[in-house]
Amino acid sequence: MLHLRLIVPSDRTEEVVRLLERTVGTTHVAVLAGAARSPAGDLVLCDVAREAGDELIGALRKKGIDDCGSITAENIDLTLSKHADEAERAAPGEGADAVLWEELSEVTHEESTFSATYVAFLAVATMLAACGVMLDNAILIVGAMAVGPEFGPLAGISTALVQRAPRLVARSLWALIGGFAAAMVLTAGFSWLMDLFGLFDAEMVTADRPNTGFIWHPDWMSFVVALLAGIAGTLSLTSAKSGALIGVAISVTTVPAAANAAVAFSYQDFQQTWGSSAQLLANLGGIVVAGTLTLLLQRVLWAAQRRRAPAGRPGPSAG
Repeated sequence: MLHLRLIVPSDRTEEVVRLLERTVGTTHVAVLAGAARSPAGDLVLCDVAREAGDELIGALRKKGIDDCGSITAENIDLTLSKHADEAERAAPGEGADAVLWEELSEVTHEESTFSATYVAFLAVATMLAACGVMLDNAILIVGAMAVGPEFGPLAGISTALVQRAPRLVARSLWALIGGFAAAMVLTAGFSWLMDLFGLFDAEMVTADRPNTGFIWHPDWMSFVVALLAGIAGTLSLTSAKSGALIGVAISVTTVPAAANAAVAFSYQDFQQTWGSSAQLLANLGGIVVAGTLTLLLQRVLWAAQRRRAPAGRPGPSAG
């Protein structure tokens, strides 16, 4: 279930409470009159089944509660209540299938910010991958994949395309393109420095690399894996199962491909540079396509579940 904490102007509290009471899947409604100070108003609390949460939050936003007050939602790990059990049974659909679009937009917006921390993580991951490809060490490659933060902007692009939010598309593209460009430039400089200390050399680039040679040899399987990873990553975000993102991160060759392209370019091996760049683009494109299609399918299936749901108490749309 979700716990909602609302700050509502006192003259609109009754209106909001009536909305909560009409919403299928809502329970534990409480009002603390005059408890809020900034902004001033009443504090309204309630619990709502996850499958009814998106509709309720949308109805509250339509009433402008986010402008005149605030709407805060958080996941509840444990609720021992007969009323909560009844609310979840009454709400149509399954909580695991519900997509909280407001939450998804907020998460992807935050993860798609071009910041110093984001660039630092991506650059460090790319440098780790550079060490992995030069040493033909698969363990370092896997570690670099897990460190890379690039799935955030990719999910941001998919979410923005489905919700038709051009600003989020531009923001995510800037984080993705700018982040990888900065990381690759820094990795090329890192490669030059390692060569200066005698830790890297040109022979390491051209040598047979049975464990990491696939990085600059893209094929259709690379795109298929990216599609599957995009589906899994999107499902993990929409179902709040963030642990699955680790598996997604180590499934696709994005950071290692960027690293191999940067290192190969620094040694003027342009064949590997182009091959690695093609691998990078194939993986990024596959994830975006799969993520977008997954979100569209989830939206369609959820709408179908809502239409098939038996009639109960009137929901927010009745208001």
